[in-house]
Formats: sequence, C-alpha cells, structure tokens
Amino acid sequence: MHRTLTRRTALALTATLALGLSACGGDEQAGGGENPTLRIGVSPVPHGEILQEVADSLPEDAGYSVEIVEFTDYIQPNEALEAGDLDANYFQHQPYLDEQVQARGYDFEALGPVHLEPLGLYSEQVDAPDALGEDSEIAIPNDPSNGGRALQLLADHGILELADTGDKAPTVDDVTSGPEITELEAAQLPRSLGDVDAAVVNGNYAIEADLSPKDDALAVEDAQDNPYANLLVTTADRKDDEHLTKLLEALQSQETEQFIDEQYDGAVIAAR
Repeated sequence: MHRTLTRRTALALTATLALGLSACGGDEQAGGGENPTLRIGVSPVPHGEILQEVADSLPEDAGYSVEIVEFTDYIQPNEALEAGDLDANYFQHQPYLDEQVQARGYDFEALGPVHLEPLGLYSEQVDAPDALGEDSEIAIPNDPSNGGRALQLLADHGILELADTGDKAPTVDDVTSGPEITELEAAQLPRSLGDVDAAVVNGNYAIEADLSPKDDALAVEDAQDNPYANLLVTTADRKDDEHLTKLLEALQSQETEQFIDEQYDGAVIAAR
C-alpha cells in the first residue's frame, strides 16, 4: 500500500547573486548587447555552488556574466524558464525533463550534462537494508521520474519486488511485495527520517542535510551508465546561443570536474 502526501508549495529564495564581470553589461539580459548577464535558475546545493565556482573563475574576456537565481523545489525553475525570467536552468536530469515537457508542454532543450547525484537510502532506525521488512515504512520522492528511480534502487537491493514494467519507470502500483511506501516531496525526505523507517533521498538534498552517500547510506545508486546526470537546460529557441554554449563548456571543464571531485567526495560525480 502507499499514501501520497500533499506537496507543500516551496518558495523560491529571493536572494540572487550577481556574479562575473562587473565592468560591462551588468544589467543586460542574455541576447541583449555584447556582454549579456545570464540568469540561471538552480537548486542551491550542489548546483548553485558549482555554478558559483564557475562564475567566480570567469576570465575578464569571457563575454558574459552570470546571475544565480536559487529555488528550493523542482517546479518553479521550469516555470520561470518558460515565463522568460531565466535564460537557462540547471537542476534536473533527462527523465524529469522529459516528464515535465510531456505534462506541461514546455519547449525546452537540454544543452548537456554536468554532474550526477546518486540516490541514497538513509535510515535513523536500522543499520542494514535487510532489516527493512513488510512492516517497515519507506519514504520516496513523489515525482514520477525520481520515484521510479527510488523504487528501482529498493528493488535492486532486495527490499521490495516490482512487476515487470519493461522500459517504463515503475510506480508504487507496480510494487508486488515489500514495505509500505510513502511518497513525499523530495525536499521533505531528509526531515522525514525521524518519522519513517528509511527514506530514499536525492543527492542534493542529502548534501544539504549533511548526509553522505559514502558514509551514511544503507544503499547507493550505481553511477555506471546512469541516465540521471543533471543538465543545463534552456528554451528550444536558445539552444544555439553562443553564451550559453560557453557556459556549458565552463561547467564541463576539467577545472569544474576537479572542483566537484574535491568538494563533494563522491556525493556528486562529474558527468564524464
């Protein structure tokens, strides 16, 4: 069985950080003038931290600057991009993007991958996956792409069994045996650990809650051939924008990869 809890509307953080070039183009939007300011919507951790590192390292002749706009949920960054309030966003993986495009009719384009955040199973109640039985309660993300990803992690570690769904991501209706599954908004999952037996937590929210996939997780998603790398995304009409292309190159650079490896100790992995 499962139950779905109503999503609390999360508020976008109002503070934005103006980064990069201060001498020219500070008030211009992308596509306007020779030195545009790119407004990029991000989750605070690790996306905002990675982007800030890139923005702080921009050379004086980069030709653009970056303004970081932080959001605390997975809905508003795409809404803001659709509304024209952002030039791009950096918070989501391809399966989630595909789901949102289908559900909301967005005309978005993924420019390229930057990093992967492995999902982890965490608990304050048990010390091993095999301690979770039929009478246990496990919380998972309530969006279909991350929820299916969480269920697959649980199945891979023998915690529950799933019906064969072919190429389709599993849902809670596909669980044939195992613990009770509770669906929560992803941001709430770390806070739920005191109320449930275990929770599958997205990497960015694990980092914010000081949870380490390497040291604290009972089980961690395999990074090999993982389709859930986080992307730089823009609108389809901006897919060839030269300044966004330059930003992607900076996000995918060896310097950024080194920063990710040193900063996050396996909790975040550069897309290679």
